[in-house]
Amino acid sequence: MTAVETRPAGGLSQVPGSPGNRPFGARVKAFIALTKPRVIELLLMTTVPVMFLAAGGVPDLWLVLATCVGGYLSAGGAAAYNMYLDRDIDAMMDRTSQRPLVTGMVSPRECLVFASALTVGSTALFWYLVNPLSAMLSLGAIFFYVVVYTMILKRRTSQNIVWGGIAGCMPVFIGWSSVTNSVSWASLVLFLVIFFWTPPHYWPLSMKVTEDYKRVGVPMLPAVAGNKVVARQIVAYSWVMVAVSLLLQPLGYTGWFYTAVAVACGAFWLREAHALQARAKAGVTGPKLKEMRLFHWSITYVSLLFVAVAVDPFLR
Repeated sequence: MTAVETRPAGGLSQVPGSPGNRPFGARVKAFIALTKPRVIELLLMTTVPVMFLAAGGVPDLWLVLATCVGGYLSAGGAAAYNMYLDRDIDAMMDRTSQRPLVTGMVSPRECLVFASALTVGSTALFWYLVNPLSAMLSLGAIFFYVVVYTMILKRRTSQNIVWGGIAGCMPVFIGWSSVTNSVSWASLVLFLVIFFWTPPHYWPLSMKVTEDYKRVGVPMLPAVAGNKVVARQIVAYSWVMVAVSLLLQPLGYTGWFYTAVAVACGAFWLREAHALQARAKAGVTGPKLKEMRLFHWSITYVSLLFVAVAVDPFLR
Protein backbone atom coordinates (compact mmCIF):
# COMPACT_ATOMS: atom_id res chain seq x y z
CA MET A 1 0.00 0.00 0.00
CA THR A 2 1.20 3.48 -0.87
CA ALA A 3 -0.24 5.16 2.03
CA VAL A 4 1.85 8.28 3.08
CA GLU A 5 2.71 10.38 6.06
CA THR A 6 1.36 13.92 6.14
CA ARG A 7 4.05 15.28 8.45
CA PRO A 8 7.85 14.98 8.43
CA ALA A 9 8.99 11.51 9.39
CA GLY A 10 10.55 11.32 12.81
CA GLY A 11 9.95 14.94 13.73
CA LEU A 12 13.71 15.49 14.10
CA SER A 13 15.32 18.89 13.92
CA GLN A 14 18.34 19.72 11.83
CA VAL A 15 21.51 18.50 13.51
CA PRO A 16 25.09 18.04 12.34
CA GLY A 17 25.83 14.56 11.10
CA SER A 18 28.87 13.86 13.30
CA PRO A 19 28.44 10.99 15.82
CA GLY A 20 29.04 13.30 18.78
CA ASN A 21 25.99 15.34 17.92
CA ARG A 22 23.65 12.37 17.53
CA PRO A 23 22.16 11.45 20.95
CA PHE A 24 21.27 7.78 21.45
CA GLY A 25 17.56 8.42 22.04
CA ALA A 26 17.25 10.56 18.95
CA ARG A 27 19.14 7.94 16.96
CA VAL A 28 16.68 5.25 18.02
CA LYS A 29 13.77 7.45 16.97
CA ALA A 30 15.50 8.12 13.67
CA PHE A 31 15.89 4.43 12.85
CA ILE A 32 12.24 3.85 13.74
CA ALA A 33 11.32 6.77 11.47
CA LEU A 34 13.16 5.06 8.61
CA THR A 35 10.51 2.33 8.70
CA LYS A 36 7.62 4.82 8.25
CA PRO A 37 5.59 3.33 11.13
CA ARG A 38 2.47 5.37 10.35
CA VAL A 39 2.35 3.81 6.91
CA ILE A 40 2.93 0.32 8.30
CA GLU A 41 -0.11 0.71 10.55
CA LEU A 42 -2.25 0.75 7.42
CA LEU A 43 -0.40 -2.18 5.86
CA LEU A 44 -1.05 -4.31 8.94
CA MET A 45 -4.67 -3.12 8.94
CA THR A 46 -5.09 -4.87 5.60
CA THR A 47 -3.10 -7.96 6.60
CA VAL A 48 -4.67 -9.12 9.87
CA PRO A 49 -8.37 -8.90 8.88
CA VAL A 50 -7.67 -11.02 5.80
CA MET A 51 -6.23 -13.68 8.11
CA PHE A 52 -9.57 -13.78 9.96
CA LEU A 53 -11.45 -14.13 6.67
CA ALA A 54 -9.10 -16.87 5.47
CA ALA A 55 -9.48 -18.77 8.75
CA GLY A 56 -13.25 -18.29 8.85
CA GLY A 57 -12.84 -17.04 12.41
CA VAL A 58 -9.92 -16.51 14.77
CA PRO A 59 -6.60 -17.60 13.22
CA ASP A 60 -3.73 -18.99 15.26
CA LEU A 61 -2.59 -16.00 17.30
CA TRP A 62 1.09 -16.98 17.18
CA LEU A 63 0.77 -17.03 13.40
CA VAL A 64 -0.81 -13.56 13.52
CA LEU A 65 2.06 -12.29 15.66
CA ALA A 66 4.70 -13.79 13.36
CA THR A 67 2.97 -12.36 10.29
CA CYS A 68 2.71 -8.91 11.86
CA VAL A 69 6.35 -8.86 12.94
CA GLY A 70 7.47 -10.14 9.56
CA GLY A 71 5.25 -7.61 7.81
CA TYR A 72 6.63 -4.75 9.87
CA LEU A 73 10.23 -5.74 9.15
CA SER A 74 9.49 -6.22 5.45
CA ALA A 75 7.66 -2.92 4.98
CA GLY A 76 10.22 -1.16 7.18
CA GLY A 77 13.06 -2.45 5.03
CA ALA A 78 11.33 -1.26 1.86
CA ALA A 79 10.72 2.17 3.41
CA ALA A 80 14.35 2.49 4.47
CA TYR A 81 15.56 1.59 0.96
CA ASN A 82 13.14 4.21 -0.37
CA MET A 83 14.60 6.90 1.90
CA TYR A 84 18.13 5.90 0.88
CA LEU A 85 17.30 6.21 -2.83
CA ASP A 86 15.24 9.40 -2.47
CA ARG A 87 17.51 11.27 -0.06
CA ASP A 88 18.43 13.80 -2.77
CA ILE A 89 14.87 14.91 -3.44
CA ASP A 90 13.81 14.52 0.21
CA ALA A 91 16.24 17.31 1.05
CA MET A 92 14.45 19.67 -1.34
CA MET A 93 10.84 18.87 -0.41
CA ASP A 94 9.17 20.59 2.52
CA ARG A 95 7.19 17.46 3.47
CA THR A 96 10.30 15.28 3.74
CA SER A 97 12.97 17.78 4.78
CA GLN A 98 13.19 16.40 8.33
CA ARG A 99 13.72 12.76 7.43
CA PRO A 100 16.70 11.09 9.19
CA LEU A 101 19.02 10.98 6.16
CA VAL A 102 18.38 14.64 5.41
CA THR A 103 19.05 15.81 8.96
CA GLY A 104 22.15 13.64 9.24
CA MET A 105 20.81 11.65 12.19
CA VAL A 106 21.39 8.50 10.12
CA SER A 107 24.09 8.18 7.48
CA PRO A 108 23.35 6.73 4.02
CA ARG A 109 25.56 3.72 4.75
CA GLU A 110 23.79 3.05 8.04
CA CYS A 111 20.44 3.31 6.30
CA LEU A 112 21.46 0.85 3.59
CA VAL A 113 22.76 -1.67 6.12
CA PHE A 114 19.62 -1.25 8.22
CA ALA A 115 17.33 -1.76 5.22
CA SER A 116 19.23 -4.87 4.14
CA ALA A 117 19.12 -6.34 7.65
CA LEU A 118 15.35 -5.81 7.84
CA THR A 119 14.87 -7.41 4.44
CA VAL A 120 16.92 -10.50 5.32
CA GLY A 121 15.32 -10.76 8.75
CA SER A 122 11.75 -10.46 7.45
CA THR A 123 12.32 -13.02 4.70
CA ALA A 124 13.84 -15.53 7.13
CA LEU A 125 11.06 -14.98 9.66
CA PHE A 126 8.33 -15.53 7.08
CA TRP A 127 10.11 -18.58 5.64
CA TYR A 128 10.64 -20.41 8.93
CA LEU A 129 7.73 -19.20 11.10
CA VAL A 130 4.97 -18.69 8.50
CA ASN A 131 5.57 -20.40 5.15
CA PRO A 132 7.79 -20.02 2.05
CA LEU A 133 4.97 -18.64 -0.10
CA SER A 134 4.44 -15.71 2.29
CA ALA A 135 8.20 -15.15 2.37
CA MET A 136 8.38 -14.91 -1.41
CA LEU A 137 5.36 -12.59 -1.55
CA SER A 138 6.99 -10.37 1.05
CA LEU A 139 10.26 -10.30 -0.86
CA GLY A 140 8.36 -9.55 -4.06
CA ALA A 141 6.64 -6.58 -2.40
CA ILE A 142 10.02 -5.15 -1.33
CA PHE A 143 11.42 -5.61 -4.85
CA PHE A 144 8.40 -3.95 -6.44
CA TYR A 145 8.41 -0.95 -4.11
CA VAL A 146 12.15 -0.37 -4.22
CA VAL A 147 13.06 -1.26 -7.80
CA VAL A 148 9.89 -0.90 -9.87
CA TYR A 149 8.35 2.09 -8.07
CA THR A 150 11.23 4.04 -6.49
CA MET A 151 13.99 3.38 -9.03
CA ILE A 152 12.05 3.05 -12.30
CA LEU A 153 8.58 4.61 -12.17
CA LYS A 154 8.59 7.42 -9.62
CA ARG A 155 10.73 9.92 -11.51
CA ARG A 156 9.64 8.90 -15.02
CA THR A 157 5.86 8.73 -15.30
CA SER A 158 2.72 10.30 -13.88
CA GLN A 159 1.34 6.77 -13.55
CA ASN A 160 4.02 6.01 -10.94
CA ILE A 161 1.65 5.67 -8.00
CA VAL A 162 -0.84 3.58 -9.99
CA TRP A 163 1.54 0.74 -10.80
CA GLY A 164 3.91 1.32 -7.91
CA GLY A 165 0.94 0.90 -5.61
CA ILE A 166 0.97 -2.84 -6.35
CA ALA A 167 3.55 -3.19 -3.58
CA GLY A 168 1.03 -1.84 -1.09
CA CYS A 169 -1.52 -4.43 -2.24
CA MET A 170 0.73 -7.39 -1.40
CA PRO A 171 -0.11 -7.55 2.35
CA VAL A 172 -3.54 -8.85 1.34
CA PHE A 173 -1.95 -11.83 -0.40
CA ILE A 174 0.48 -12.28 2.48
CA GLY A 175 -2.32 -12.31 5.06
CA TRP A 176 -4.29 -14.92 3.13
CA SER A 177 -1.29 -17.10 2.28
CA SER A 178 -0.03 -17.08 5.87
CA VAL A 179 -3.19 -18.96 6.90
CA THR A 180 -3.88 -21.10 3.82
CA ASN A 181 -0.45 -21.35 2.12
CA SER A 182 -2.24 -20.30 -1.07
CA VAL A 183 -4.00 -17.36 -2.70
CA SER A 184 -7.68 -17.19 -3.65
CA TRP A 185 -10.31 -15.17 -5.46
CA ALA A 186 -11.11 -13.42 -2.17
CA SER A 187 -7.53 -12.26 -1.76
CA LEU A 188 -7.45 -11.16 -5.40
CA VAL A 189 -10.62 -9.07 -4.93
CA LEU A 190 -9.18 -7.35 -1.85
CA PHE A 191 -5.86 -6.89 -3.68
CA LEU A 192 -7.78 -5.05 -6.42
CA VAL A 193 -9.65 -2.95 -3.86
CA ILE A 194 -6.31 -1.65 -2.56
CA PHE A 195 -4.98 -1.28 -6.11
CA PHE A 196 -7.86 1.01 -7.13
CA TRP A 197 -7.87 2.70 -3.70
CA THR A 198 -4.24 3.80 -3.87
CA PRO A 199 -4.41 6.53 -6.57
CA PRO A 200 -7.49 8.35 -5.17
CA HIS A 201 -5.92 8.02 -1.72
CA TYR A 202 -2.56 9.49 -2.75
CA TRP A 203 -3.51 12.04 -5.39
CA PRO A 204 -5.41 14.37 -2.99
CA LEU A 205 -2.26 14.65 -0.88
CA SER A 206 -0.23 15.20 -4.03
CA MET A 207 -2.60 18.02 -4.94
CA LYS A 208 -1.81 19.60 -1.58
CA VAL A 209 1.98 19.40 -2.04
CA THR A 210 2.16 19.85 -5.81
CA GLU A 211 4.86 22.52 -5.55
CA ASP A 212 7.13 20.05 -3.74
CA TYR A 213 6.93 17.59 -6.63
CA LYS A 214 7.38 20.30 -9.25
CA ARG A 215 10.46 21.55 -7.44
CA VAL A 216 12.20 18.17 -7.62
CA GLY A 217 10.88 17.15 -11.04
CA VAL A 218 8.85 14.14 -9.87
CA PRO A 219 5.89 13.81 -12.28
CA MET A 220 3.13 12.97 -9.82
CA LEU A 221 -0.13 13.45 -11.71
CA PRO A 222 -1.14 16.69 -9.91
CA ALA A 223 2.26 18.16 -10.79
CA VAL A 224 1.80 17.60 -14.53
CA ALA A 225 -1.98 17.90 -14.93
CA GLY A 226 -4.58 20.37 -13.71
CA ASN A 227 -6.88 19.79 -10.77
CA LYS A 228 -9.79 19.04 -13.10
CA VAL A 229 -7.92 16.15 -14.73
CA VAL A 230 -6.77 14.78 -11.39
CA ALA A 231 -10.26 15.00 -9.87
CA ARG A 232 -11.74 13.22 -12.88
CA GLN A 233 -9.22 10.40 -12.48
CA ILE A 234 -10.00 10.22 -8.76
CA VAL A 235 -13.71 9.79 -9.46
CA ALA A 236 -13.07 7.10 -12.08
CA TYR A 237 -10.82 5.04 -9.80
CA SER A 238 -13.25 5.54 -6.92
CA TRP A 239 -16.19 4.04 -8.81
CA VAL A 240 -14.16 1.01 -9.85
CA MET A 241 -12.86 0.55 -6.29
CA VAL A 242 -16.34 0.59 -4.79
CA ALA A 243 -17.66 -1.79 -7.45
CA VAL A 244 -14.82 -4.26 -6.86
CA SER A 245 -15.34 -4.10 -3.08
CA LEU A 246 -18.85 -5.48 -3.58
CA LEU A 247 -17.71 -8.67 -5.34
CA LEU A 248 -16.93 -10.64 -2.18
CA GLN A 249 -20.54 -11.49 -1.39
CA PRO A 250 -21.55 -12.85 -4.83
CA LEU A 251 -18.36 -14.91 -4.78
CA GLY A 252 -19.50 -16.40 -1.47
CA TYR A 253 -16.74 -15.11 0.82
CA THR A 254 -18.70 -12.60 2.92
CA GLY A 255 -22.22 -12.01 4.16
CA TRP A 256 -24.57 -9.13 4.90
CA PHE A 257 -22.36 -7.28 7.40
CA TYR A 258 -19.37 -6.73 5.14
CA THR A 259 -21.65 -5.80 2.25
CA ALA A 260 -23.54 -3.24 4.34
CA VAL A 261 -20.29 -1.61 5.47
CA ALA A 262 -18.88 -1.64 1.92
CA VAL A 263 -22.02 0.00 0.53
CA ALA A 264 -22.22 2.68 3.25
CA CYS A 265 -18.52 3.54 3.22
CA GLY A 266 -18.38 3.41 -0.57
CA ALA A 267 -21.34 5.78 -0.88
CA PHE A 268 -19.70 8.29 1.44
CA TRP A 269 -16.42 7.97 -0.48
CA LEU A 270 -18.15 8.64 -3.80
CA ARG A 271 -19.89 11.67 -2.33
CA GLU A 272 -16.53 13.10 -1.25
CA ALA A 273 -14.88 12.28 -4.58
CA HIS A 274 -17.63 13.95 -6.61
CA ALA A 275 -17.60 16.96 -4.28
CA LEU A 276 -13.86 17.36 -4.88
CA GLN A 277 -14.44 17.10 -8.63
CA ALA A 278 -17.17 19.75 -8.45
CA ARG A 279 -14.86 22.15 -6.62
CA ALA A 280 -12.06 21.48 -9.12
CA LYS A 281 -14.40 22.06 -12.07
CA ALA A 282 -15.47 25.36 -10.52
CA GLY A 283 -11.84 26.48 -10.47
CA VAL A 284 -11.52 26.41 -6.68
CA THR A 285 -7.91 26.41 -5.49
CA GLY A 286 -6.04 26.70 -2.21
CA PRO A 287 -7.61 25.74 1.13
CA LYS A 288 -11.14 25.94 -0.30
CA LEU A 289 -10.40 22.98 -2.60
CA LYS A 290 -10.44 20.81 0.55
CA GLU A 291 -8.58 17.98 -1.17
CA MET A 292 -7.37 16.62 2.18
CA ARG A 293 -10.95 15.74 3.17
CA LEU A 294 -10.81 12.81 0.75
CA PHE A 295 -7.28 11.89 1.80
CA HIS A 296 -8.26 11.60 5.46
CA TRP A 297 -11.50 9.80 4.63
CA SER A 298 -9.56 7.31 2.48
CA ILE A 299 -7.69 6.12 5.58
CA THR A 300 -10.93 5.78 7.52
CA TYR A 301 -12.54 3.97 4.59
CA VAL A 302 -9.91 1.28 4.27
CA SER A 303 -9.80 0.80 8.04
CA LEU A 304 -13.58 0.33 8.33
CA LEU A 305 -13.75 -1.90 5.26
CA PHE A 306 -11.09 -4.29 6.55
CA VAL A 307 -12.52 -4.32 10.07
CA ALA A 308 -15.71 -5.51 8.38
CA VAL A 309 -13.68 -8.21 6.60
CA ALA A 310 -12.51 -9.48 10.01
CA VAL A 311 -15.91 -9.26 11.72
CA ASP A 312 -18.03 -10.74 8.95
CA PRO A 313 -17.04 -14.43 9.50
CA PHE A 314 -18.49 -14.25 13.03
CA LEU A 315 -21.88 -13.04 11.79
CA ARG A 316 -22.54 -15.58 9.04
